[in-house]
Amino acid sequence: MMSHKNLSADKSILLVIDIQDNLSPAISEFSDLLQWSIKIAKVSAIFKIPSIVTEQYPQGLGSTNRRLKDALLNAQSIEKTHFSACNEPTFNATFKQLTRTQVIVIGTESHVCVLQTCLDLIAQGIEVYVAADAVGSQDPEHKSLALMQLQQAGAIITSVESIIFQWTKNAASPEFKAVLSIIK
Repeated sequence: MMSHKNLSADKSILLVIDIQDNLSPAISEFSDLLQWSIKIAKVSAIFKIPSIVTEQYPQGLGSTNRRLKDALLNAQSIEKTHFSACNEPTFNATFKQLTRTQVIVIGTESHVCVLQTCLDLIAQGIEVYVAADAVGSQDPEHKSLALMQLQQAGAIITSVESIIFQWTKNAASPEFKAVLSIIK
């Protein structure tokens, strides 16, 4: 089993999977998911953490939520049709260029695109951290089962605040005041 370390901003990538406007009405507790996603996006920008945004068939499902996308720093967007982003050549090329070893995952749907992408990343030896409060499915039970399966596969299931505080490390850091204004 993979050995996970404490998260580090300089080793992290934020992966935003399919948080698209046309999907949002179907996702259970979407407003909470979006609120947490925007918080982690804003903090990732403070720490200059690169982000990749995937969009499942955007012609039909729409674009990534604008408020979320605006909160990200230099997000690289990738259109996809595969459920696992790892089956998209553009994703793989983009991911490899970033040379980071820790991936923080947020998005929809937990039991489809999030699950399959995370399983493929774990199989590649990547440390995967899933923010449980920033992933969702239409059926909460499907989300719960996906999170259990991911944990059994080696992913760390955590929360947005835990991730943010791991990135921040120190209340005396120059970033802490900005981080605190976002999470409170």
